[in-house]
Formats: sequence, C-alpha cells, structure tokens
Amino acid sequence: MEFLILMGFLTFVIIGILAIGYYYSGTTNDRIKSSQIGSFANKIISTSETVFYAGEPSKATISARLPEGIQDIEIINNTVVITYYLATGQNKISFSSNVPIAEDSTAEISSSSGIKNLIIVANSTHAVISQN
Repeated sequence: MEFLILMGFLTFVIIGILAIGYYYSGTTNDRIKSSQIGSFANKIISTSETVFYAGEPSKATISARLPEGIQDIEIINNTVVITYYLATGQNKISFSSNVPIAEDSTAEISSSSGIKNLIIVANSTHAVISQN
C-alpha cells in the first residue's frame, strides 16, 4: 500500500512538472516568434528610410527571416501590418515608417516562412518594397 501511495505521489509531481514545462516552452516560442517578426519589420522600415532619404535611383536588397505562423503582411498608409498566430491566438502588429512606403503590386511579400530577399527602391514620392 505504501508503494502505491508513493507511486501516485511521484506520478502527480512528474505530471505537474511536465505541465509547467509545456506552458513555459509555449510562451518562450511565442516570444521568439514576436522578436523575429519585429526584427523583420524593423529591417524593412529602416532600409526604406535609408533608401528614400538617399534619393531616387537608390536601391537596397535585404535578407530577412520570417517565422512560421504568419497569416498576412500588408503595407497600408506607410505602415507595415503583420497578422500572425501565437499559442494564445491571432495577433496583429503594425510598424510605422517616417517615409512614404508602398508595396509593389506585381511582387508582393509572401507570408510563407523562411528567408525573404526584399528589394527596396526609392522613387520621387516613396520607397517601393518588392520580393525578389
């Protein structure tokens, strides 16, 4: 009987530890994903500002990694809007630019995960972002 009580207690403790570990691994993965999305958008914004301020024939190519779980990437009113999924549900985050930016309608940024090669070209009115 003592053996059964001991095994029941140990089982309860092990299940509790596994549950806590699973919870914290999910929140850690969400933080990493949010950080990667922020880095992706900030790289686009900073390069767009640099290219736009340099003048019309300026062009830059950047490589940025996009994590899994991205639903949509939009550029609306000089703002990069990214919709993505975390363990807690769907999130939407926006990153605003100090310069006018637009997305090339023929080479839009895809929302699939992986490394994206983006080309940013300055013209007289805004910076145009397209995927290579």
